[in-house]
Amino acid sequence: MCLIAAMTDTALAEENALLKARLAETEAALADAVESQKRLESIVSELRREKFGRKSEKLDPEQFNLPLEDVELAQGVLDAAQEKVRRALKGQGAAESGAPNRNRGHLPKHLPRVERIIEPETTMCPCGCGEMAKIGEDVSERLDVVPAQLRVLVTRRPRYACRRCSGAVVQAHAPEHVVPGGLPTEALIAQVMVAKFGDHLPFYRQAEIYTRQGITLDRATLGNWVGRACFHLRPIADHLQERLKVADRVFMVETRAPVLDPGRRKTKTGYFWAIVADDRGHGGAGPPVVMFHYAPGRGAVHALRFLEGYRGRFVQCDGYEAYDKLTKVDRPVGPWTLVHCWTHARRRFVKRLEKDASPIAEEALRQIAELYAIEKSVRGLGPEARLAARRELSAPIIAAFRPWLEAQLSRIPRSSKLAEDIRYTLARWPGLTRFLKDGRLELDTNPVENQIRKIAVGWSLCTPFVSACKH
Repeated sequence: MCLIAAMTDTALAEENALLKARLAETEAALADAVESQKRLESIVSELRREKFGRKSEKLDPEQFNLPLEDVELAQGVLDAAQEKVRRALKGQGAAESGAPNRNRGHLPKHLPRVERIIEPETTMCPCGCGEMAKIGEDVSERLDVVPAQLRVLVTRRPRYACRRCSGAVVQAHAPEHVVPGGLPTEALIAQVMVAKFGDHLPFYRQAEIYTRQGITLDRATLGNWVGRACFHLRPIADHLQERLKVADRVFMVETRAPVLDPGRRKTKTGYFWAIVADDRGHGGAGPPVVMFHYAPGRGAVHALRFLEGYRGRFVQCDGYEAYDKLTKVDRPVGPWTLVHCWTHARRRFVKRLEKDASPIAEEALRQIAELYAIEKSVRGLGPEARLAARRELSAPIIAAFRPWLEAQLSRIPRSSKLAEDIRYTLARWPGLTRFLKDGRLELDTNPVENQIRKIAVGWSLCTPFVSACKH
């Protein structure tokens, strides 16, 4: 009896120690979760201050995405902490989970698969029956990465001569390079260019990345390489521009680009202009083309210069007044015809709804949404099919929308923001409704807006962001 009592006391002591350890682990995990929750609340508070605080306290709009990334990062920390709490409460190990996330089939099939098989420590039956038989397996897939590896490309060019005479010596010609006698291969230069213009990594950050791999490259060197490559790529740019010049319809937009002002150690405002030809909306087979131009301003003179030699008829653009001068230019094929953007008109009503809860703005948005629903149903169809659907479905909405806007305008104060937004829409009505006459035209300028947005991201994420703008 005493022996049983002693064994019970021992078991209870062990269980008590185990429960205390599990409680300590749970409390630690819970503390991590609480700390992560506080971090999220702090970030949300900062975002709320940015949106509703005094103007002097607000962030630069281009930096607004940075706290959003902090939210995502903090959410990841919180998720991990909560998972740790759940495991501690269930008594599971760090690598165990009650309901594994099934992710097979979500990763692209073209990626190579590297399999690893994790066997149990033993496959002998604990009852002494012998070797166990395999009855199935659990399979999971995770996305892995092999870090980029720099290598040295050694080129040898043997020389050959005749042993019987003193004739000529033969040797293969040295290959031509973008940087003659320099360090980089064309593959490395291409990588630098993609990182710079595609991934928005300034040269100095790329130099830091290479330094971590033991390669010393300053940003001036990287810039020189890219400049040489741009020189050799000029024929391709010229070819793309020729493709744009024969397009019957182009999209055009401009955006601010702060640039360094040489000699003043300050920045000034320049502008990137983007011109796009994209016929995918009406089933065109040709690939989309985009050209970027830099100009010190956004006046009509720059738009006219960039469109010089173009033989198209339509320019899809926003409501900026400078584009109006395109309709008066003397060209062999006649002046440009402007096609205005419904997205820009819609944004104004969205702002009125958000700020003033305007029922008029809400109804305007509902009618614009009907137009976009029709466009979604005909996207990718040929011009004739799109035009037929628009005349049947969109034209009645447009016919009722204008008199409705005019009626609302007569009911509200002329000095109100909503009246200003309605006047903006009505003033551009011919351009906004031109899509009803040609199935090749789009409702908005989104094809070019999506391209110019990449430029804006490029300089907004640089610190300082002006370091790369001029390129």
